[in-house]
Amino acid sequence: MRKIIFTVLGILLVVVSFFLAGAIIDSKKTFKPKSEKVVKTVFTEVVKNGTVPIVVSANGNLTAKQRVELYAEVQGVFKKGSKLFKEGQAFRKGETIISIDANEYAASVQSAKSNLFNQLTAVMPDLRLDYPDIYSKWQDYLSNFDMSKTTPPLPELATEKEKFFISGRGILTSFYNVKNLEQRLSKYRIVAPFSGILTETLVTEGTLVRSGQKLGEFINTEVYELEVAISKRYTDLLKVGESVELTNLDDNSTYKGKVTRISGSIDQLTQTVNAYIEVDDKNLREGMYLEADLDAKKEENAIQVDRGLLLEGNKIFIVRDSVLDKIDVNPVYFSDKSVVLKDVPDGITIVSKPISGAFTGMAVKIYSEQPENIKE
Repeated sequence: MRKIIFTVLGILLVVVSFFLAGAIIDSKKTFKPKSEKVVKTVFTEVVKNGTVPIVVSANGNLTAKQRVELYAEVQGVFKKGSKLFKEGQAFRKGETIISIDANEYAASVQSAKSNLFNQLTAVMPDLRLDYPDIYSKWQDYLSNFDMSKTTPPLPELATEKEKFFISGRGILTSFYNVKNLEQRLSKYRIVAPFSGILTETLVTEGTLVRSGQKLGEFINTEVYELEVAISKRYTDLLKVGESVELTNLDDNSTYKGKVTRISGSIDQLTQTVNAYIEVDDKNLREGMYLEADLDAKKEENAIQVDRGLLLEGNKIFIVRDSVLDKIDVNPVYFSDKSVVLKDVPDGITIVSKPISGAFTGMAVKIYSEQPENIKE
């Protein structure tokens, strides 16, 4: 009897296990989730054509517009002046920058002037007797002859007889010899041709200066030039006199300048043209690195958009009834970040920021409509 009971219980246990296994298998059926359709949000703007200024960017270093390299044309000892000959020293226009000892040469000049004076004195009796009509003007010249001053020009030779008489006495030769010596004597002193400062000094007071030796460099600190290289495709847009905004990238300070010269040749290596921008400001220094924005021209009936919006084949995305579409456009100017477009109809809604994975017919939501992702 016990065996029968155990057998029945075993059979019941197997049957129950079978049904439990089936129930467990049925409970693991997966349900496919309902797909979500995501509508992307896009930034748009309504087209309104207008005047777009085309700005060409370039950069370079400032250089002084007026610069003089100082060279010695004579030999002598560099004399100490009222101001030190040191880098950064300022001089006003007409002030002596360099003075070279000229005592020996000045003596030879005085000797030549004395010889001229003696020649003039020697001919005066003959002039008084033979040419009394011209005697008075030569007498006045001799009376005003000052050995300590620059030799004045000779009186005008009015007649052939006067010219032959004066020339025959060797006076013209002596006069021009004196003027030549005086001209060379002036080279012992170098004066400032304009107000400015020394940017380079290669000699010091007391040293022997030789003819042809470079002494230093002198610049005008009031006006500077910026040389920039412009791509040849923009040269037809530039004009002399165009205004330019210059920016110092270190502190974002800005300055106003203008294009004064444009090179007439193209650099064959870089295919660029040099343009020169004049700028003046008390805060500028030679060698400063500036970025220039040149107002090349103004494009009428155009818009300016992000360069990433222009698609292959000169097309851009527009939004029609919450769906993306493409239209053809005419790009007329490219910069590093933007592009100027023409032939875009007024009032049309264009995409203002690039969309990843965008395609024609794609459903979108405009940001101005307070978009949210829509699930269906």
